[in-house]
Amino acid sequence: MISHIDHIVLTVRDIQRSINFYQAVLKMEPISFGDGRKALRFGTQKINLHVLGQETRNKATVGSGDICLITDWLLEDVIAQLKLHDVEVIEGPCMRSGAIGQIESVYFNDPDGNLIEVSRYVGRK
Repeated sequence: MISHIDHIVLTVRDIQRSINFYQAVLKMEPISFGDGRKALRFGTQKINLHVLGQETRNKATVGSGDICLITDWLLEDVIAQLKLHDVEVIEGPCMRSGAIGQIESVYFNDPDGNLIEVSRYVGRK
């Protein structure tokens, strides 16, 4: 029935600050959609951004996100990119279980405290 994730939504304090972070640190592409809403596109997925209270159906709070993003970069290069932008690695590299196999991961927080895991599948190119 379900084939893949199209998008997720993060509740943030300041949309432009979040766009700046994800664009600079994780190389995501900022886009606009709908009535001027903002999102970050990467590959065939996106992260929609909204401020607390904007989406009344969603009961999420700022900083409640916990997402895992897959990279084709070596984790050493990911860590160097994080350091370049003064982003503290709070855990990793460490081994975890991904959706389709074993992954090696690093964890950090975005400006709103959302937990971001960047991972690379072990043994895949």
